[in-house]
Amino acid sequence: MNDIINIAAIQAGADAVSLTKKDFESDQDVRWCPGCGDYTVLAQVQKLLPTLGIARENFAFISGIGCSSRFPYYMETYGMHSIHGRAPAIASGLKLARPDLSVWVVTGDGDALAIGGNHFIHAMRRNVDLKIILLNNRIYGLTKGQYSPTSEMGKKTKTTPLGSIDRPFNPLALALGAGATFVARSVDTDVAHLQSVLARAARHKGTAFVEIYQNCVVFNDGAYTKLTGKETRADARVLLEHGKPLVFGKERNRGIVMRGMDAQAVTLGENGITEADLLVHDEAADQSSLAFMLAQFEGPDLPVPLGVFRAVETPTYQERNTQQAADARNAKGRGNLASLLNSGDTWTIDQGEAK
Repeated sequence: MNDIINIAAIQAGADAVSLTKKDFESDQDVRWCPGCGDYTVLAQVQKLLPTLGIARENFAFISGIGCSSRFPYYMETYGMHSIHGRAPAIASGLKLARPDLSVWVVTGDGDALAIGGNHFIHAMRRNVDLKIILLNNRIYGLTKGQYSPTSEMGKKTKTTPLGSIDRPFNPLALALGAGATFVARSVDTDVAHLQSVLARAARHKGTAFVEIYQNCVVFNDGAYTKLTGKETRADARVLLEHGKPLVFGKERNRGIVMRGMDAQAVTLGENGITEADLLVHDEAADQSSLAFMLAQFEGPDLPVPLGVFRAVETPTYQERNTQQAADARNAKGRGNLASLLNSGDTWTIDQGEAK
């Protein structure tokens, strides 16, 4: 009941004050390289927050280490620039202590998927009500261009001068495998799409994970050129829309069909193929197998999907925690600490005279 009252008070306070993007801009100079994709993400988040009906003092942004982790400095909200890879753990503790807060994690491919890998997957597994934004530039930018867990095989960097021999992580597949209830992907240069995906994530109850393809102009420039270039993007990506067939291409004449257990790109009209034959996206399917398959699409044979891959609702970790505590308080025959400590396997030490 207290949580309900707090949330109602928050909403009432937010409704009484009309907030704008400027209200979420801090007085700190934004210190990213000119042209960095992080600027776009920051602007879209600042634009989104006033629309959520939440008072400014009830937002908290938690980050780890990396270029992306400067984010809390630039938000006129509460926040913490925490330690490498541990942002999900700190954010989880905050959400449990203050379930009335809207808690966001801003991280990068190195921060979340290398040293922070365990914290990342367990936030998904537990379904803590966090909004996790992962800025994926496929490189370590802050430390000057080493390969990261998402760098492609063969990537030549300062730490892989002969080319990386590591297979890269697929962040979406990793999140889905951990049981994430909301998984989405966007790209920094498509402002309208990015805004819509972030809005969906913000309103999701549970862990909402958004991977954002983000260009590093200094150490990995052009990593997503095919997805962002005007001449190539229509053929290189497919926009996911719930309940609609997977259609893409400049002429909207390409689509995805299933051939047995495999997906294949086809041209509409060839061999009698129509939209009715195409794979239809279902973000709320009982099983995550479709989303997992889509997460592994990558050119040149298949377009890269952007949008919401999966969105289902299950009880959140803090809801289960609150319910468990309430059940314990209301249980009949409540015990006491002394009886608990002296129950089960206990023994008495003979305290005879010292010799």
